[in-house]
Amino acid sequence: MVMGTPRQETEVAIVGGGPGGYVAAIRAADLGKDVLLIEERPRLGGTCLLEGCIPSKTLIHAVDVLAAAKEATRFGVTFGTPKLDLAALRDFVGSVVGGLTRGVDGLLRRRGVQVLRGHARFTGPHTLLVEGDEQATVEFRQAVIAAGSRPTPFPPAGDLPVWSSTDALAVPEIPPRLLVIGGGFIGLELGQVYAGLGSQVTLVESSARLLPGADPDLAEVVARRAGRTFAEILVGARVAGLERTEAGLAASLEREGRTERREAERVLVAVGRRPNTDRLGLETLGLQTDSRGRLAVGEDGRTAVPHVFAIGDVVPGPMLAHKASREAKVVAEVIAQHASAFDNRAIPAVVYTDPEIAWAGLTEQEARERNVPVKVGRFPLRALGRAWTLGRTDGLVKILADPESGLVRGVGMVGPQASELIGEATLAIEMGATLEDILVTIHPHPTLSEALVEAAEVAAGTPVHVPPARGET
Repeated sequence: MVMGTPRQETEVAIVGGGPGGYVAAIRAADLGKDVLLIEERPRLGGTCLLEGCIPSKTLIHAVDVLAAAKEATRFGVTFGTPKLDLAALRDFVGSVVGGLTRGVDGLLRRRGVQVLRGHARFTGPHTLLVEGDEQATVEFRQAVIAAGSRPTPFPPAGDLPVWSSTDALAVPEIPPRLLVIGGGFIGLELGQVYAGLGSQVTLVESSARLLPGADPDLAEVVARRAGRTFAEILVGARVAGLERTEAGLAASLEREGRTERREAERVLVAVGRRPNTDRLGLETLGLQTDSRGRLAVGEDGRTAVPHVFAIGDVVPGPMLAHKASREAKVVAEVIAQHASAFDNRAIPAVVYTDPEIAWAGLTEQEARERNVPVKVGRFPLRALGRAWTLGRTDGLVKILADPESGLVRGVGMVGPQASELIGEATLAIEMGATLEDILVTIHPHPTLSEALVEAAEVAAGTPVHVPPARGET
């Protein structure tokens, strides 16, 4: 492709090269469409690959290795004191990101997808202006908006040098003290990373508990462990202001009717993300966003403008890469006139804390809010053989099922490898499995996967490795 071409034509123009955009491009190309993908960053992959999921999980794994070495004495294994080579760690993270980015480039190239670098803005119903090193006008038949999101601004920070999640993932230094503002999954994950690398971490959350979007039973397990690894956790605390100090920054906190002060060399702001919909020229199309900057779409991903689709972080629902990728396949298939629709009943979510949290389908709170009757089975990992062999019995699995049919409505879990175990639960919900289906499926022993069967047995009233509920025999 010749860069800077004044005018180009394509069947499908895709704005954004993240896990939504590049997957839509690949699927549409495989279905015979002429596709042009527009990305303003130098590399493809979006936030997830470049400065989100992939680098953060690489860092988390490094910290897990450090922790395992330090804890090995309980298994009778003794190492010397682990030493951290920060430059080598950065290089490894960079190699992981670079390898995966090159993979995306190759996949698009083999499909014949054209890639245009620059910022895209709608200038008409079927035109986009792309501004990069040069300008180009793109004429399209259908467009897919997959522009992703960015960290939400934090007004008290003003122009002070606070870290965003992007800054923290670059690991510029290991500050002696780190103040994390936000107790959601980003704040907790990165807080545990820096605590594991040697920082004294103080975490501030305005809600009454950590991980306010997660099941309280699951979040409590993580909160207990975080309480042992963080220097301090302050919930129900609002940051009223930030100011420079000789050492770094100081935060004024309002908590329980009084004002407190906390100082740190660095402050990480992790208070959420906002969709990148404000610079796309949506007004040219007559499209409006909601109060959170999101576009309304149907189950086929179509916006109010029939030939314009939207996926990923710019539409309602959790901001998750795998959700965006599934939506991407749906819209590509709809554009190719195939019957396809997005089903949001079973979107797995994972928090890569220590221990990990994962869930899919309904939570207990959602069931109550929607007046959906469910019966609940809870199984503690302290009753699971494999958890004992790992020395990690802090956790549980919870399953929600319809009280009449036994249809699985939701599963939540907290414990080692929850991120790997939630896939089976998600499949059970998606395929319409019942408690009976899970109970008759033989799981290998001893494994963590047995916890799902054990939780189903509790829900069905036939537990083996925990006492039955009162009145049950």
